[in-house]
Amino acid sequence: MNVQLFDTTLRDGTQSEGLSLSVDDKLKIARILDGFGIHFIEGGYPGSNPKDVEFFQRAKSLGLRHAKLTAFGMTRKAGGRAEGDPILKALVDAQTPVVCLVGKSSTLHVTEVLGTTLDENLAMIGDSVAHLKRQGRELVYDAEHFFDGFRADRAYALASLKAAADAGADWITLCDTNGGTLPSQIAEIIAAVRAAVPTRLGIHTHNDSDLAVANALAAVEAGCLMVQGTINGWGERCGNANLISIIPALQLKMGRRCVPDESLARLTELSRVISEIANIRPRAHQPYVGRSAFAHKGGMHVAAVEKVTSSYEHVPPERVGNRRHVIVSELAGRGNIRMRAGEMGLDLRGAERSLLERVKDLESQGYQFEAAEGSFELLGRRSQPDYAPPFEVLDVVVISERRRGNSMFAEATVKLRIGDETVHTVAEGEGPVHALDGAFHKALNPHFALVRDVHLVDYKVRILDPEAATGARTRVLIEAGRGDERWSTIGVSPNIIEASATALADAMELPLARAAAEAARQSAAG
Repeated sequence: MNVQLFDTTLRDGTQSEGLSLSVDDKLKIARILDGFGIHFIEGGYPGSNPKDVEFFQRAKSLGLRHAKLTAFGMTRKAGGRAEGDPILKALVDAQTPVVCLVGKSSTLHVTEVLGTTLDENLAMIGDSVAHLKRQGRELVYDAEHFFDGFRADRAYALASLKAAADAGADWITLCDTNGGTLPSQIAEIIAAVRAAVPTRLGIHTHNDSDLAVANALAAVEAGCLMVQGTINGWGERCGNANLISIIPALQLKMGRRCVPDESLARLTELSRVISEIANIRPRAHQPYVGRSAFAHKGGMHVAAVEKVTSSYEHVPPERVGNRRHVIVSELAGRGNIRMRAGEMGLDLRGAERSLLERVKDLESQGYQFEAAEGSFELLGRRSQPDYAPPFEVLDVVVISERRRGNSMFAEATVKLRIGDETVHTVAEGEGPVHALDGAFHKALNPHFALVRDVHLVDYKVRILDPEAATGARTRVLIEAGRGDERWSTIGVSPNIIEASATALADAMELPLARAAAEAARQSAAG
């Protein structure tokens, strides 16, 4: 049986600490979710803030082709009337085809938080649902704190659901709002709900016990037909159920169709694109879609994967739009070296052992090639018998000084051998790395046109042995780019300038080495 996906990234997800979306961001994400095949998109709370009011006004022109745009709000106020309630009016004015209405299921929250009587709360639920149904809306009723409320007072929690069902709710979503319920408890309680309430059920879980995904899947197994969650599990406190993990689990492991197959193959892209819009760095170890989700580091593991990929992979990475990633480190075996080099288009021709020993030797000195694959690729290319380095670094001098009370500035001098020519250049910069980058470019740009577009994207420094204080070894990682292409290189030395110069030189050499290899391949082919 198919499962409906209810995405609340634009509402519940934005309650995540450090996450803020503009109206344009929310509109862009809504279009992406619609194109992916999400069934319900909860856009926000139109009665709570001007941003959400603007979103729903502009969302009318989105032209969603698959998803139903949903507005979120609360039941009417205690002692009031649904017809004149400002929150319900805002939900109607949003003109969405679906409304998600949240109400109380827990006696604690009714009496101590909401501050009303148990009977009045039931009336609030029934009046609000009935009013919105009269306005022609599809109604999803979210039973807040339901599982806690069920454990405290089973009869009242079920009565709150019946009030929504009797008033015409199309869906009733059971919420583990505090995120403290276990999967076995989820299944047991849902069985009791299904025996008492005929309405279609959904599940909304939070991740405070690191069980949101497991609880959502347990709920589906117990009979829920809708899953609410957010992209990448964003949300308040520890987050919400992560739809990025739930979707492949439903479709690949449980046989519950929820998105088109072609969308499933774009799952990694979905996760990363929305992370980019939200300005949140993707989590490398996130299941299914993280860069490390199908990374293999141990030599024994890689040897097995090289023979049978499923030996250490629970699903084929390409099914979710990801790829296998073989890591080279001191834990690697020859299979790691061979497979990683093969991914880079390198034929090591039996040089795996010597390259592996070189990697292990350098990593014992503080290098880390799993974080600097550009430098590993250069090691592989340099091991080729016919490799001709495009340039050789002869001298590097960097001076930082303050003159006549002015701000400190840096000056870098590099001497390179390019073919038969020796090139000697000087450049100034805001700091030593900036000056070094300028000096390398000044030397290389006249000889190699493609280097002109190479730029430094990121620069990281780590002290490897802090007990050595100011004499500690320093690891420098540089991320460089050219257009949309990115690569990382590394340098290690007690001298931060030497480490930086090594990483910068590798960052300049790699695109030249790749270009030379491609030119040689084309020449051999034609």
